[in-house]
Amino acid sequence: MVSRVIPVERFDLVIFGGTGDLARRKIIPGLYRRYLAGQLPDDARIIGAARTDFDRDEYEGFVRDAVEKYVHVKKHNGDKIKAFSKLFSYFKIDALGDEGWKGLARLVRKDVVQAFYFSVAPRLFGELAKRLHKYKISNDQARIVVEKPFGHDLESAKKLNAVLAEYFDEAQIYRIDHYLGKETVQNLMAVRFANILFEPLWNAQYVDHIQITVAETVGVGGRGTYYDKSGAMRDMVQNHLMQLLCLIAMEPPAHFDPDAVRDEKLKVIRALDPVLPEDIVRGQYRAGDGEDSYLEDAENPDSKTESFMAMMVHVSNWRWNGTPFFLRTGKRLRARKSEIAVIFKDPPHFIFEPQDSAQDGRRCNELVIHLQPDEGMDLRVTLKEPGPGGMRLMDVPLDMSFAEAMGRDADEIPDAYERLVMDVIRGNQTLFMRGDEVEAAWGWVDPIIEGWRSRGDKPKGYDAGSSGPEDALMLMHRLGRRWREIT
Repeated sequence: MVSRVIPVERFDLVIFGGTGDLARRKIIPGLYRRYLAGQLPDDARIIGAARTDFDRDEYEGFVRDAVEKYVHVKKHNGDKIKAFSKLFSYFKIDALGDEGWKGLARLVRKDVVQAFYFSVAPRLFGELAKRLHKYKISNDQARIVVEKPFGHDLESAKKLNAVLAEYFDEAQIYRIDHYLGKETVQNLMAVRFANILFEPLWNAQYVDHIQITVAETVGVGGRGTYYDKSGAMRDMVQNHLMQLLCLIAMEPPAHFDPDAVRDEKLKVIRALDPVLPEDIVRGQYRAGDGEDSYLEDAENPDSKTESFMAMMVHVSNWRWNGTPFFLRTGKRLRARKSEIAVIFKDPPHFIFEPQDSAQDGRRCNELVIHLQPDEGMDLRVTLKEPGPGGMRLMDVPLDMSFAEAMGRDADEIPDAYERLVMDVIRGNQTLFMRGDEVEAAWGWVDPIIEGWRSRGDKPKGYDAGSSGPEDALMLMHRLGRRWREIT
């Protein structure tokens, strides 16, 4: 199956932090893949801006190195890589001063789509926005892309929103969460709203519970001092897991347009109940497998910051009343795995004889959406086991890998960043967070954090390479449920 690629309009894209890790690993490789697909116009301009002392030739070399290192070797083409690097320019910029801004103003065109990617620390967002206006670089239709963390709490998020609002309208601000750019996440909306099969069952009457898991094998080494100021709650739950929860729980929007979708997501956040202390489990990984402990990685032997988080939340509305949502994320776990599992209820009357398995032989249907490492979905159904031995039941997954279903290799599935950057150029904000949505999320998270601080709660220790603290297992077991294995 060959997908139809629609070229975008002429554009100038300025990447502030253009020599940083995100630009090298994600933004530049993503743009190269779009270039190979024929989606970039011939006169596109991509401008790196940072403090590094590069001239244009050195930056083109930086671009070529990024492509060769982070794009699959099957897509390496010397001539194409060289031609792609020629789309780039570079300016040494002082985000807190005046160096480089006049030269940037002369280069950025006013008659094309303008996009400015703030791949820098959040404390510089306001400074960059101010200078884009001071030097009359951005026009009234310019778009700015801001990376997380978008604030540290509700107060800081409001201040950051207010600073950006001094220079750009809400329709010009693209708050990026790369999880929303994943093919599977977008297909979640297609599965729900384009198929009559699922939507009638997508409610508390038929769904027993929902699990959202984002597990990582890596620790926080190398960024421990930064991570120790945020923790799993701020780093993952407030943004990534919250966005996945919203897409699962939201009502069908009247139209598939940015504000209609984001209005429904906002309603979910506002319907979230406060979380009880007994429904929260926090953890820190211990040393193991030759790796340091969290306390060593964070360089803080007294740290109470969590590297693992599990919690049960409820959405108080007609659709989901009484259905628990279990969120789980952590570092240094058994496997790298991100998934959403919708666990349906048992049939109301089970006509078969009990068997030696869980739930007295009963089996429930599961829809599992795999986000990483291999994007896809599988629907677990119960069938008769082949053979003449009577009505023996077995669980069988109806498995679909997106790469296989679309007739592509796994390396041909578009990366989240390449899709999201193209959405910025197209002016499509559907997969980006709105300011009131960010503030509502912080408004729900802040009391939870303040609660465990005031109680003096300490994270539970867990072994590196495990599935997290034992208390997280008990969170499910006391309700007669179990986490899906992290494998």
